[in-house]
Amino acid sequence: ENPQLSSLDKTDLAFSEGSQSLYKPEPLEKVLNGDVLNILKVTMELDAEMKVLSNRAAMDASYVQELDGILKEARTIENHLKQKRESLKQRFTVIANSLQS
Repeated sequence: ENPQLSSLDKTDLAFSEGSQSLYKPEPLEKVLNGDVLNILKVTMELDAEMKVLSNRAAMDASYVQELDGILKEARTIENHLKQKRESLKQRFTVIANSLQS
């Protein structure tokens, strides 16, 4: 033994040597394979979520298009009704004028 090591250093050295025998590091390939599998799993989950979000966005876009169509139809009907009202006003004016004469 080295006489320069204190009793505390000797205890640390003995502990670290003992702990090394209890800890068996996994091979790097096994650790990396586990990490790759986890990354693939997360990637697949994210891909599935992206598909769901993409489908929802497409559905929302179709709703917007449908609402735009309904709005255009409503404006067309509104303009038609305004024209009908003006036509009726003119007819009533003609009838009123003919009744006064």
